[in-house]
Amino acid sequence: MTIRCGTIAVVGAPNAGKSTLVNTLVGQKVAIVSAKVQTTRTRLMGIAIEGESQLLLVDTPGIFAPRRRLDRAMVRAAWEGAHGADLILFVVDAKAGFKDDASAILTALEHRPEPKLLALNKVDIADKGRLLDLAAHANAMAKFEETFFIAADSGDGVPELKAALAGMVPEAAWEYPEDQLVDATTRLLAAEMTREQLYLQLHAELPYASAVETEKWEDRKDGSTVIHQQILVERDSQKAIVLGARGARIKAIGEAARAGIAALTGRKVHLFLHVKVKADWADDREVYRDIGLDFGD
Repeated sequence: MTIRCGTIAVVGAPNAGKSTLVNTLVGQKVAIVSAKVQTTRTRLMGIAIEGESQLLLVDTPGIFAPRRRLDRAMVRAAWEGAHGADLILFVVDAKAGFKDDASAILTALEHRPEPKLLALNKVDIADKGRLLDLAAHANAMAKFEETFFIAADSGDGVPELKAALAGMVPEAAWEYPEDQLVDATTRLLAAEMTREQLYLQLHAELPYASAVETEKWEDRKDGSTVIHQQILVERDSQKAIVLGARGARIKAIGEAARAGIAALTGRKVHLFLHVKVKADWADDREVYRDIGLDFGD
């Protein structure tokens, strides 16, 4: 058998289903997911095994027209994730089609030298009559080695995609142990678990104006872990939203995040959340470092 290993940059517009697809390919949750766009902020690599091939899946932030520094950092992280990759996997929301962001990415991919694959996602809820037209349009603009019709949520079509990726990555020794599923630090993943709950439990604009930092991490001798995290928001009114009536909301966020972190670490977790108002957090170089983004110039 031929041993293979390669990096696959998973790119696409916000909410195309990139993180869901990476989780499905890996076979376990390694990237946070929500129905809100721009959930993924930093590059995160999920590690999948298919036969004798190790697939290093770089889940990138959605590529869109940036307005703020945070937006620019996210888009920069997405394209940097594609730089030097062995393959580029372009994920498109088949229901939405080629709107502005997806169309701009397609144009940018036209001149990329890396081998490219196209995955039309959410085909289970898309207009079936449009699928072949969408595929034809994309292939007319950029040269895709293969096109796949998938539903990442249910897994339909994903095994065929995974097999194709496994056959296309170069012959090389595996870079990670067989049981390693992600390359991010546990501290960063723990912060992502809490941020995911902000997205899932708060239905206003707040999640886009918030960040989560892991301030303290202590592995105790009794086998448990004590974690202190800080949730940064921009205004007092946002702090009140996170806290909820008599602290009910932050308690619910903490309980759900703690369960996710415990499952991730395999340890009993004591999670303490603190909400801090920091009006300029989105322009703080240290915050960008902590959440894994390049501050830029």
